[in-house]
Amino acid sequence: MKTQETFVAQKTARLSIDSIPFLRTETDRLLFLSMLFSCLLTAARIVHTERRTFIFLPWNLFLAYIPYFISSALAKSSRRGAGWWALSFIWLLFIPNSFYIITDLYHLGDNYNDRQIPQWFDLAMILSYVWNGLLLGVLSVRQMERVLLPRQTLRNELLFLYPVMWLNALGVYVGRYLRYNSWDVVTDPFQLLRDIAVMAVHPLRHQNTWDMVFCFSILMTLIYLMMKKISKTLT
Repeated sequence: MKTQETFVAQKTARLSIDSIPFLRTETDRLLFLSMLFSCLLTAARIVHTERRTFIFLPWNLFLAYIPYFISSALAKSSRRGAGWWALSFIWLLFIPNSFYIITDLYHLGDNYNDRQIPQWFDLAMILSYVWNGLLLGVLSVRQMERVLLPRQTLRNELLFLYPVMWLNALGVYVGRYLRYNSWDVVTDPFQLLRDIAVMAVHPLRHQNTWDMVFCFSILMTLIYLMMKKISKTLT
């Protein structure tokens, strides 16, 4: 009797967990634990130092989660109407946020260390955010690739993947150095387009910009392909 009651209780608990959108699959639950670990590190640092130095990291992680949430919803939808494509466009605007967290490694060189926290702690904390951002970005791009490219060939893969990663790299530059956000496409589109147009019209004046975009686009493409290959090897 107790065994049956225990089984029912476990099944009920599993059903209640599966009803939560971001905890439905094992991957989602592992992602949640990983992101929770990052946020707990930040909370511990704030409590210990009484300074909100890295309070922006959880916000950046939240922005990185949005495209994964969107792509998960798109992957489950069987209807591709105007709403589906509009949501896909929103995904394209937000996906750079996932890879943007890579640039938070810059903050390791800032004068944030006040001798209350060892440097290894800040390294582990920021690396955990970078890792989570990369995971969210790679998984999200993979979901869209499966939806948009039912026939997986190397040519089709690269025709989809590299343009997306190039736009991601451009988004990372625009966010880090021009200080634009994803929603500025709606709130301040003309200024954003003007700044990008200036860089495109005068590429030699902005060689450092395009060097970074090219370098990061190749880096993120290789990261994606390698993680995809590793996942197939491990299964």
